[in-house]
Amino acid sequence: MRECGLPEDEVFAFLEARKAEDLAHCSILSSMCTPPHPVAVRAHCLFMETNLGDPGLFPGTAAIERRLIASLGDLYHLPEAAGYASSGGTESNIQALRIAKARRPIDRPNVVIPASSHFSFDKACGMLGVEMRTAPLDDELRMDVDGARDLVDDRTIALVGVVGTTEYGMVDPIPALAELALEHDLFLHVDAAFGGLVVPFLPDPAPFDFALPGVSSIAVDPHKMGMSTIPAGCLLVRNRELLELLNVDTPYLTVKQEYTLAGTRPGAPVAGALAVLEHLGREGLRAVVAGCMENTRRMIEGLEALGVPRAATPDVNVATSRTTTAPPGWRVSFTRRGDMRCVCMPHVTADVVEQFLVDAERFYA
Repeated sequence: MRECGLPEDEVFAFLEARKAEDLAHCSILSSMCTPPHPVAVRAHCLFMETNLGDPGLFPGTAAIERRLIASLGDLYHLPEAAGYASSGGTESNIQALRIAKARRPIDRPNVVIPASSHFSFDKACGMLGVEMRTAPLDDELRMDVDGARDLVDDRTIALVGVVGTTEYGMVDPIPALAELALEHDLFLHVDAAFGGLVVPFLPDPAPFDFALPGVSSIAVDPHKMGMSTIPAGCLLVRNRELLELLNVDTPYLTVKQEYTLAGTRPGAPVAGALAVLEHLGREGLRAVVAGCMENTRRMIEGLEALGVPRAATPDVNVATSRTTTAPPGWRVSFTRRGDMRCVCMPHVTADVVEQFLVDAERFYA
């Protein structure tokens, strides 16, 4: 650290130079995040100094968080759902398994997750000392329910299903998992970090939420398809008693107990998340999702026309193709199976897709 500070102009000249080294979003096809909506940015700036870790000091911001959870609860068919704003899917998934472990405190617990699950579950199980049992996928890359059932025993505390898998964009058979959870009195966590703000706005949405009695918790990330500023995740649970299993005493704060993982929690992205939901409403988000799904279809079919077959027919806006190479200048990613993966986020417009296909035609010729 410097002894004497620099003029503001010099500081920002340095920052702007580093910012210029970042990739432009127009070439990024690998990310499940997207530039925030302008109303999210405006709301974020309005709440820059707020800390939801001490909500009594910021009652207005705390009210925004409650309204965000209520809005998502309404979307997921349980307006009275409890929850809080997290830093994203990883934190929400860790917290869900913490709840499951606290709900059933036994020796050598295990959880059953799909082979397509996010790597955050490796972190969660390692942190919590929980055995992670991985269920196979079916031919369409969704969790195999019979395979999951075979892994359940008297030490299983939770099941996990995914709505919008990271690699292939699939939705697991949550209704069947919910029945399995009820049959064995298991905590069922639905990782809808990506698909939670896609599937409800599809013409024929697959059931995955609290309308299914067996669903215990849902993770969703407004900083993905909700176009909020980063970080903005949410964990919703069926009832407040589940959250309160995680309470610790916080005697020197304005609240005397706290169930969140982080202490300091920024209010700004929470305000940004709610601003987008309020501004766009269901109608607006339905239009955003429709555009992303159309671009996904065009990406898959356009590559097929060039002789690059699809790897899967996705449920959400993730396009995968059977190739291990990509046109230069584009940032794509590759799945564990070696398939090219492109996520058609809102910044991946129809023009971007068409330019990618033009470059792909030259590259694969």
